[in-house]
Amino acid sequence: MLEEVPRRLADLLGLPAGRVRVRKSNLLRRGKREDVDMIVVAGPHLFVVECKAAGTAAPVSAAAQQLRAHLEKSKTKAIPLVVSQFMGEVGRKLSEDLGVGWMDLSGNAGIKAPGLNIHIQGHPNRFKRPGRPSSLFAPKSARVTRWLLMHPDRSFAQREMAAAIEMDEGFVSRVVRGLEQQELVVRESNGRVRVRDFDVLLNAWHEAYDFSKHDILRGHIAARSSEDLFKSLGETLEREGIRAAATGLAGAWLLTHFAGFRRITFYVDRHLNDAVRRKLGFHEEQAGENVWLVVPNDAGVFHGARRHEGIECVHPVQAYLDLKGQPERAREAAEHLRKELLVRRGNA
Repeated sequence: MLEEVPRRLADLLGLPAGRVRVRKSNLLRRGKREDVDMIVVAGPHLFVVECKAAGTAAPVSAAAQQLRAHLEKSKTKAIPLVVSQFMGEVGRKLSEDLGVGWMDLSGNAGIKAPGLNIHIQGHPNRFKRPGRPSSLFAPKSARVTRWLLMHPDRSFAQREMAAAIEMDEGFVSRVVRGLEQQELVVRESNGRVRVRDFDVLLNAWHEAYDFSKHDILRGHIAARSSEDLFKSLGETLEREGIRAAATGLAGAWLLTHFAGFRRITFYVDRHLNDAVRRKLGFHEEQAGENVWLVVPNDAGVFHGARRHEGIECVHPVQAYLDLKGQPERAREAAEHLRKELLVRRGNA
């Protein structure tokens, strides 16, 4: 970092290497860090820099808070800058929302300041490791995060949480330890666990979430209107003894009535046999599809589901995640749902 950050800033600003120097660095210090990682002079500009290996939600948020605290304390007029090996999409947006610049060692950057407007994207991650890393947001592991986000104003004993999400206490302990290491949760003096920052934890999960990992059956059911089909489909699945919970754009509409929808998405607790499909009038096809019946990769998606207007719907946290990458007005619906039902919480 000591070599790469000045070099990268020189390239971005079009300055000779000699005009960019590290004035102060805490990266070489041992023990508790008291200040920002670097203070860099680059021509006429002064940067205060925090370095994180990962450009994901939690470390970026922690870095931004550290930078803002330093600037407030020092009364320095400097450009705050978060640097990582590769800045993910959520990290980029979070940096912009928090009013700090960002740069990665893969060649991307976003810095806005008086006299500066740098925007570079598209360079791939130079530090991507082979293999599939373990994730705190894998289907079963994510039960812990879902539960904490569903109850952001409460703290839980690990045993209590394990019983609630139907997982082994040892498994929950390992996941909580990982969330602690990522500064996503707080362990209180009595051992109970709670969310550190609601928005950061939700952003971190959203960044890792992939709806396509569920088993999605795509098809078409003839109907006069999407709303009529939505209601009749939910009622028929219930009569057939199939647990079903609405999600996606139809689920968001049920929760907020923000935007209309064409495609209806239901999580179902098992694959539908031919007899049930005939009763539904369901034809498996992708051309003209208006129904997705989704067998989830973990039953945790049903946690927190409730009935709305006679139809069971997933918890708003799950609905928000499932809108990621969906068609129609899914992005707008996700923003509205988050604003209305998933409000920002304070930091720990």
